[in-house]
Amino acid sequence: MTTQNEAEEPARRDPIRPIDAEGFRALIGTGWGPADRAVRVPDGLAKASAAHRARLSAALPGKRIAVAAGRAPVRANDTDYDFRADSDFVWLTGCQAEGAVLVMTPAGGGHDAVLHLRQPARADEADFFANARDGELWIGPVPGLPEWSEALEIPVRPIEELPSSLRGAIPAVLVTSGVEPLLDALAPGTVAETLQLRRTLSELRRIKDDWEIGQLQQAIDATVLGFQDVARELPYAISRGGERWLQGTFDRRGRTEGNGVGYASILAAGPHAPVLHWVRCDGPVPEDCALLMDAGVEVRTLYTADVTRTFPVSGTFSEPQRRIYDLVHKAHTAAMAEVKPGVEYRAFHNKAMEVIATGLHEWGLLKVSVAEALDQNGQQHRRYMVHGTGHYLGLDVHDCASSSAKAYHAGTLEAGMTLTVEPGLYFHPNDETVPPELRGIGVRIEDDLLVTDTGNQVLSEALPITADGIEQWVRSHLPR
Repeated sequence: MTTQNEAEEPARRDPIRPIDAEGFRALIGTGWGPADRAVRVPDGLAKASAAHRARLSAALPGKRIAVAAGRAPVRANDTDYDFRADSDFVWLTGCQAEGAVLVMTPAGGGHDAVLHLRQPARADEADFFANARDGELWIGPVPGLPEWSEALEIPVRPIEELPSSLRGAIPAVLVTSGVEPLLDALAPGTVAETLQLRRTLSELRRIKDDWEIGQLQQAIDATVLGFQDVARELPYAISRGGERWLQGTFDRRGRTEGNGVGYASILAAGPHAPVLHWVRCDGPVPEDCALLMDAGVEVRTLYTADVTRTFPVSGTFSEPQRRIYDLVHKAHTAAMAEVKPGVEYRAFHNKAMEVIATGLHEWGLLKVSVAEALDQNGQQHRRYMVHGTGHYLGLDVHDCASSSAKAYHAGTLEAGMTLTVEPGLYFHPNDETVPPELRGIGVRIEDDLLVTDTGNQVLSEALPITADGIEQWVRSHLPR
């Protein structure tokens, strides 16, 4: 039988608590030398962030603006997921500090900006040694406010001063609600206000500057290395490791070259390839299958690549695999040719669908005409490719998602936009509308493109896209 006090005591609590000991408390707060608390950011980040704030200031003149970094979500019990700062916040500041808040106040025809951060606990404060989530004794040296200010070239104030930055009813504050509880409590924005701010930021972020394009190219170059890593590991994946070995192989590259992966890596072998988001990656890798790999490295500034290739793990496509691949490749190249300034955003999607529908009709898989299938009330060909043909790319893999439909889907392409083109065909193993030899094959080809003044630049061109090129690429990376 337990006593009341025993029943109330948390099961995980250590019966010997050093923080309650006078000797420990007297010793722990002294004797600490200097620590490296510098904030290291890539060249050009502070300048690019300032330019982004200037663009937002011009888009929302006279508006007071508050954007928060957010907090890491709980994974389970007392463990959290890794923190990943809000993309709009990062675009405006370059900062990735948990709990940070940017406030932009109208001043002199523009805005004054101040960044609010939590000050790290000093060695003589309890949080230094007792806070397992934020204390330096647990997580290592934490940059202070001066270090952040120097690196980001922006005034930085303690988070405790956030109320004074938001004081006053006029002008009203446009906030990114639902990201930071403290900000929500101090400036409870309406849904309409949050949507306005998010929409404005998304539409501004559609046009990338040279610094952002450089970050995206770094992400794509690292992604190419990850694809090569996976190709080299195919024999082990076939014999023992399976899809998870390949997923882990790419994810290790993402963690080594950058912040990690920009989204859950898809390594879908054989009959799993038709599943659009096969992120379980828990199946085998048959030696005669085609493997669909959709993955992207997110660099330390949080810009991400998004590349897909489908390749034969043996180094040679079967006849049905190549037949499907060639049709997707034809749609892919036709769609990429439509990516240029002044063209409707939907043009590359429409061109890919035209090629896909025509090919399926020629194979006898469409029981209606191509024209009827392409009609908005038809779309029968979409059974075999239900997703869109591309999307904007940047800090988010599906970038600028809060843009208005008019700006996103009905707008025109402009120089500086970065986007993906990714047609595919997916024949599920149990799809009785297709011949048996095509079932269980999925093919997608995805490249990352920059719209230039005269056309486009394929940022991911280091990876081949023709069937012959892919076969040769696989064979060149297989162990000899």
